[in-house]
Amino acid sequence: MPTEQKTIRKLRAILSADVKGYSLLMADDEVHTIQTLKAYRQIMFDLIIQHSGRVIDSPGDNLLAEFGSAVDALECAVDIQNRLKKENARFVDDKRLQFRIGINIGDVVQDEDRIYGSGVNIAARIEGLADPGGVCISRNAYDHIKDKLKLGYEYLGQHEVKNIKDPVRVYKVLSDPEDAGKLIGEEPKRAKKKWVLPVVIVSAIILASIVWHFYQSTMKPDIEPASMEKMALPLPDLPSIAVLPFDNMSGDPKQEFLSDGITENIITALSKVPRLFVIARNSTSTYKGKPVKVKQVSEELGVQYVLEGSVQRSADRIRVTAQLIDALKGHHLWAERYDRDLTEIFALQDEITLKILKAIQVKLTEGETYRAVPYAGGKQDLDCYLKAMEALGHVQRANIEDNNVARRIAEEAIATCPEPQKPYSLMAAIHMMDYWFGTTKSPRKSIEKAIKLAQKSLAVDDSRAEVHALLGQLYCLAKVWDKAIAEGEKGVALNPSGADVKYWYAATLTYAGRAEEAILLFEKAIRLNPFGPSRYFLSYGHALLYVGRFDEAVSAYKKALQREPNNFFAHLRLAATYNMMGLEKEAQAEASEVLRLKPKFSLDYFAKVLRYKDRTETEKIITALRKAGLK
Repeated sequence: MPTEQKTIRKLRAILSADVKGYSLLMADDEVHTIQTLKAYRQIMFDLIIQHSGRVIDSPGDNLLAEFGSAVDALECAVDIQNRLKKENARFVDDKRLQFRIGINIGDVVQDEDRIYGSGVNIAARIEGLADPGGVCISRNAYDHIKDKLKLGYEYLGQHEVKNIKDPVRVYKVLSDPEDAGKLIGEEPKRAKKKWVLPVVIVSAIILASIVWHFYQSTMKPDIEPASMEKMALPLPDLPSIAVLPFDNMSGDPKQEFLSDGITENIITALSKVPRLFVIARNSTSTYKGKPVKVKQVSEELGVQYVLEGSVQRSADRIRVTAQLIDALKGHHLWAERYDRDLTEIFALQDEITLKILKAIQVKLTEGETYRAVPYAGGKQDLDCYLKAMEALGHVQRANIEDNNVARRIAEEAIATCPEPQKPYSLMAAIHMMDYWFGTTKSPRKSIEKAIKLAQKSLAVDDSRAEVHALLGQLYCLAKVWDKAIAEGEKGVALNPSGADVKYWYAATLTYAGRAEEAILLFEKAIRLNPFGPSRYFLSYGHALLYVGRFDEAVSAYKKALQREPNNFFAHLRLAATYNMMGLEKEAQAEASEVLRLKPKFSLDYFAKVLRYKDRTETEKIITALRKAGLK
């Protein structure tokens, strides 16, 4: 019999770090942020090695390292923050990358070069409590360090942190020389029993304690409240909510599709509620896998309410938790936990979505009558569902390679899945991408196929707003203008807070010659999805270009390139826009980028796929591109 592999456990000091406001920094200036992050990461790597530590992982803006000593870990953390403070002094405030660092000592499980366990999780949660440029440590770490370093500490109290059973006691590290040896706000020591005290005094103390606890629980926020003054975006007049990606607690990356699917369905359901402002999944997904604070999410996305949760699969059972938080008040409004058989996953998903929707509707819209949203997936087969989710992820990456991968998965699902679950709308989107990428022998036939597939999808469930909006865009490309506008309007009516629905309808309006209306709709879509994909800003630029707002169009195209530097269509439209502005050198430079990305580019083909109702708009763009040097 094979020998069972022994689990390797060890006690380690864990350092966890991430960049405060990383998503906003990327959205503002992707190139600067990436370049600076690379430089800072190298500084951190070098200092970790100098302090006898080891880097475990560094995905995105996160960094995880382990040390054999808490003293080494904290010395390293302080050196990192001092060094990065000097580096940041070279930049203005909104260009600075400020790391937050958390340190914990705990038992971890080693699996090859990786480590896991609550010791790691607590370090990550403490990191989220640190100030930008600051360091926080757990009580375990503090007990090992105390007077061994010339530092001070401020006790921040006990904190309930996500996915950790017991409260964590946290200390803020004070690194200024004058703070050395200080201990501010230390937790009170437990009083010794004094049996000589009269019973009446003891009773009075207990009663006072109960009253004080009640006062604290009702008056003191559960979490640090968000600040209206620090909102990066104005708070909408409507009740506003962001649904964070549900954590996959199963320990199996293959179960990500399950947690992603539940998140997606909740967002879709909420988006259909009138008088509710719901941030799109593209933007909330930027927080996936990061120990962010509710305060940060609220301030960066400009919302009052945050929903978070987790999904855990174990054999044939599934557990889902969800909690709703009022970020401005710093209070939990409610929390639910569901335990079911995996065979009931789709009925469960439907139930969770509707229960959360009902509770939020009551909490947020002051008792407005709840209207159930039809959910099409109650009878879906699990394998088919996961295939559809996987294919959707590839389509959303918007490149030829991923589009082909999505096609293979969608074709397999259509061939094997039952009728209600066949991903017809996904295949429709894939054919439309073929049209735009120029990877089809017949653009007209690709659009015809896409229209038929979208219609098939709506024949199964006519309530799917995003499919109506997609069909509107397809009718637009087929130059069936009345149907294009009607489908777009229906999509928006079905899903008032759907960012993608608004985006597709706005794109349709632009091609139909109603660019002024499209601009307002694009701006609403971008507010709902502030960290959205490049196509949002690309199509927004098209509408601005149509009405002659050239400078704003250039800005929109550059934002598209910040998100996707090799976006072929953004370079193409910049070449046309610069030429119209009389900036020949800039236009030629963008034309060179077009040919770098697509050496066989053809103006004739591009002219065929442009579907403006007003043909003079197409001619104007083609003429500008020809003057820029393209053929």
